[in-house]
Parts: sequence; structure tokens; C-alpha cells
Amino acid sequence: MSDFGMTGDELEQMYQEVILEASKHPHGKESFAPDAATEESGQAAANTTVHATHEYCTPGESHQFNPTCGDEATVHVEVSDDEPHTIKRLVWDGHGCSISQASLSVMVDLVDGKTVDEAMQLEQVFHKLMESRGAGLDDEDLEDKLGDAVVFQGVSKYPMRIKCALLGWEGLKDSIAKALAAKN
Repeated sequence: MSDFGMTGDELEQMYQEVILEASKHPHGKESFAPDAATEESGQAAANTTVHATHEYCTPGESHQFNPTCGDEATVHVEVSDDEPHTIKRLVWDGHGCSISQASLSVMVDLVDGKTVDEAMQLEQVFHKLMESRGAGLDDEDLEDKLGDAVVFQGVSKYPMRIKCALLGWEGLKDSIAKALAAKN
């Protein structure tokens, strides 16, 4: 069942609550990149959100940009040295629409502290949800794994918004690959 037994109105209300809350109070959002916007004195400008461009990305970091709507996110992940590798720290910085910001926040809640394999499985399930075009997933167990992220099912009806929801997840996948490559 693609909607956990909820009516369309109930799922829509949950969608609005999760999107609004997560975009107003995003989890894992942290300014961490080198500040390219500096004052003439060389000091960082006060109260600026800093975004890492590709040349500033470190191992475990990925900068993502959606040219369709201007959403930007830099995702930074630290993975443990021991096997199986675990996500020790997951933060992001960026700006964009409420969908991209909420998706990043929900992603942090879902994957922080998980093993890399578990995080990548969740990334694949979220991708499947986004490919469903509003139908949801056929497997209720998979939807259960997504937790609050299942509300993005409504976003999947709108092809132009799918990139917004996937922005952070693409960054997660890329940053994990870079973090693991740096360990080798």
C-alpha cells in the first residue's frame, strides 16, 4: 500500500507538515565551507551562508547544483575507518526551495549513524520513490524504511520538482564515494 493506509488528504497534510517543519528547522545544516564572500578587509562577511564550490570540496564532500531552479547544496560526510564503514557525521550547507531543503534535512535524519551500505540502500529506495510518479512503492517494508521521506511521494508527480528532492541524495552518494576513495 503506497500511502500507509492514509487518505490522500491525510498524506497531503503530513507532506505539508514535514516539508514546512524540515525547511524551517533543517537538521544537519551547518556552514562549513571556505568563505568565498569576504569583505575588503579579508574578514568573512557576517551572517553569510557559505557554499563550497567544486574547487573547495574536500574528500567526503560533494557540491550539487540544480540549474533548473537554482538549488545548491554541499554535502559533507565523514565515515568511520572500521568496517563496515559507518556515517559518523553528515552535514550540509546550501540554499534553495523548501523541497530541496526539507529533503536534505529528512535525509540527515534517515542516514546519519547508519552504515554506508544502509545509507546507499535508502538512497536507492528514495530514488525509486521519486521515479514512482506519485504511485508510491509497491513494497510497504521499503516505504517503512523511508520514514518521513515517504511524504515526498507527492513531489514525484512533478518532474520539475524531482531534481529538487534528489539534490541532497545525489550529494550523499557522491560524498560517500569520495570519502571511501580517500581511505584507500
